[in-house]
Amino acid sequence: MSNQQIFDNCKEILSQIINDNSVPRNIRKAAENSSALLDKDEEDTIKASTVISILDDISNDPNIPIHARILIWNILSELESVKD
Repeated sequence: MSNQQIFDNCKEILSQIINDNSVPRNIRKAAENSSALLDKDEEDTIKASTVISILDDISNDPNIPIHARILIWNILSELESVKD
């Protein structure tokens, strides 16, 4: 799978989190920021590592619903496969 396909899959999953009203606002905001970062014109590995850092932080939030946490873990595992 190409890096762009990985980013597209991640943005699709992030949009599920962003549009889910059961997810706290701060987590939806972090998902929005992450999605925007994936659209930036930067090196793929830099984009991936920046988003991994943001999502790793929010995945440890005690207020995050379990379904959103699982989605974030899925995104993290996909982003870890991004290559140069």
